[in-house]
Amino acid sequence: MKLIALVASLLLLTFFAPAPQRAEPADIVFKNGNVYTANDIAPRAQAIAVKEDRIVFVGTNAAAQKFVGPNTRVVDLKGNTVLPGFTDAHQHLSGVGQREMTLNLEGTASLADLLAKLKARVDQAKPGEWVTGRGWIETHWQPPVFPTRWDLDKVSPNNPVILGRADGHGAVANSAALKLAGVDKSTPNPFGGEISKDKQNGEPNGMLLDAAQGLVRRRVPQTTAADAERAVVLGSKRDVELGWTQVQDAGGSWDDVDIFKKLYEAGTIKLRIYKAVYGPGPNATRLINDGPIIGEFGHRLTVRTIKVVSDGALGSRGAALLGPYSDAPETSGFLTVKAEELRPMLRDALSTGIQVETHAIGDRANRFILDEYEAALKAVPPAERKIVNPRWRVEHAQIVNPADIPRFAKLGIIPSMQPSHAIGDLFFAPSRLGIARLAGAYAWESFIKSGVVVPGGSDAPVERGEPMIEFYAAVARKDQKGFSGEGWHPEEAVTREQALKMFTIWPAYAAFEDKLRGTIEAGKLADLTILSADIMTIPAPEILKTRCVMTVINGEIVYEGNTKP
Repeated sequence: MKLIALVASLLLLTFFAPAPQRAEPADIVFKNGNVYTANDIAPRAQAIAVKEDRIVFVGTNAAAQKFVGPNTRVVDLKGNTVLPGFTDAHQHLSGVGQREMTLNLEGTASLADLLAKLKARVDQAKPGEWVTGRGWIETHWQPPVFPTRWDLDKVSPNNPVILGRADGHGAVANSAALKLAGVDKSTPNPFGGEISKDKQNGEPNGMLLDAAQGLVRRRVPQTTAADAERAVVLGSKRDVELGWTQVQDAGGSWDDVDIFKKLYEAGTIKLRIYKAVYGPGPNATRLINDGPIIGEFGHRLTVRTIKVVSDGALGSRGAALLGPYSDAPETSGFLTVKAEELRPMLRDALSTGIQVETHAIGDRANRFILDEYEAALKAVPPAERKIVNPRWRVEHAQIVNPADIPRFAKLGIIPSMQPSHAIGDLFFAPSRLGIARLAGAYAWESFIKSGVVVPGGSDAPVERGEPMIEFYAAVARKDQKGFSGEGWHPEEAVTREQALKMFTIWPAYAAFEDKLRGTIEAGKLADLTILSADIMTIPAPEILKTRCVMTVINGEIVYEGNTKP
């Protein structure tokens, strides 16, 4: 039956593909592929022909032969699986590169492990030199407790240290760093942040949540221009080797944009970047006043989005909840943006055609931003908007009260979600939230059934940033060892067809690029992710072993590994 379906699909695809009277030779013809197009009309194929940056044919091996000329490169895919170029709908590109340039604490197994890695770095540092790093997450430790300043002091009594939690919403600093920043027991919490303090003596314990991190981080020597560029180059290289063809870079500044332009002009990076700048504030004001950048450098660079942050993270208990945390009833998290500062920007964005995306993790933050989006949409009716359907987004949408899920479709809001958060958070979310609130946690299938698309991302460097982990998490809803906890709602896992769209056509839609990319069909940009195994059919655990063997962007092979199946 599968063979019959494949043949039927290929016949349909050949029928619907444009058939010029005289086919011009293509630059590249990919043959003998196991092609999934994400095009519902003709979902399967064997061959793809590319001319310059566009797909000119999709269909059978035999029909593709007419596009082979004397100078055409023919690539035998040897049965490997071909997908539309994967998009990471939520990544922090510079952070991915910076993770490799500083103390990378990803995968740290315990507090002792963290201290050992820190000591090794401190031993290499100059006297008084700052030591920075990121990637630890205590929920995998036994016991799962935050590190403290006094822990760090044991291995770094003199060098100032600040180490970011994996989610970026918390960090631990040692005593030397706190002293340089002037943070003591009398220092008040800044808006949108918290200085954690010892319950016995009131002294700062070193943990700094959200905005409170700035008290110390502003004392860290600024990144040099060369290091900032190197971070983008390293992050881009890693991304294309994993099979990402575009990243939607969730936040930053115009300085980032200048770096991207310089690297594109030099031909140093090929990855597509859909960039957001932070707001409210001067970066957002400039975007509203100057207008967007769309499709520069061969459709590689677009800047048309403002990124708002409305709360913290669940792991560090900064996510804003409607009720207290189940494991810390003295807090319910906090909002990190003021409505009175947000509202004028939202109205201006609608009037000028600027997209808005908002980080919202807790159910209170999600309700808050839905309320603010709804008020803005009412204040600026469609006739007064530059773009009638602005495709505004909520980034993460992790914990949503079930009553609020239908509001996304009603308002036309896109929940941009990261499947790996669910398989990481399953170890602590039940204790943070209690079983009842898990009904609206990481509710991918409920959102899809409500009538919205769900673009999929990784939130790297918060998570690993690997497309196969994200795809696996979406379809398995289990950790990488196959574990799923109580009340984890397995019915919220998505089908493989839905997962494919989460990383292809749905991010393209969320970026206003669905007519340009996101599926494999004639006329669209030639972006392809080619894998060593068929992730649409193999057992779920095998997805994690699948690797990228080739990445194609704009018709150019930008990464090529071992193409043997």
